[in-house]
Amino acid sequence: MARSRFTDEGGFSLAEVMIASGLLCVGLVSLAQLFALSTRSNVAARSNTYTVILAQQKMEQLRGLTWGFDTAGLPLSDTSTDLSAVGTQTGCPTPSGGSGTGLTPSPAGSLAANTAGWVDYLNPNGCVLSGGGSPPQGTMYIRRWSVEPLPTNPNNTLILQVLVFRNRDRGDADAGNVARLPEEARLMSVKTRKMK
Repeated sequence: MARSRFTDEGGFSLAEVMIASGLLCVGLVSLAQLFALSTRSNVAARSNTYTVILAQQKMEQLRGLTWGFDTAGLPLSDTSTDLSAVGTQTGCPTPSGGSGTGLTPSPAGSLAANTAGWVDYLNPNGCVLSGGGSPPQGTMYIRRWSVEPLPTNPNNTLILQVLVFRNRDRGDADAGNVARLPEEARLMSVKTRKMK
């Protein structure tokens, strides 16, 4: 009698199919969580990079202002440039509400609070919207800076600081010594008078 070739073949039981399906679901859920985590990390990295770029842009503006000596050896200081209007990007509206403080020493707490003359407000594209005391509508980033004379050489050396963060409540970070939170940028530099 001829045997049917189909009768000896084993199949999968219902239990084996359920176990395999369960393992597949666990793997897919883990993969979805990994994808969500990597997406959040990429968004945070992009925001962090952008705040650093905006902070570096302001630091370059501050470092580019005149702070030196003329040919007769007399000090030259730019204390009138409106930094919210310097170097505006192509396609950006002309900012309003700024004041020309240049390298004038900033008031105490200019990194902890929005201080007219030492703050500007930027839209998501990095365009300066204004430099006044409160953020206008459309503000995505707030950029604060301070200009402080070095205590040991106040007439010739300045400490420059720039803080950039998203327009949100910073909680206790502005209290006392201003802290840098995640996704924020804080740069410091020293500027010393040079002979022209």
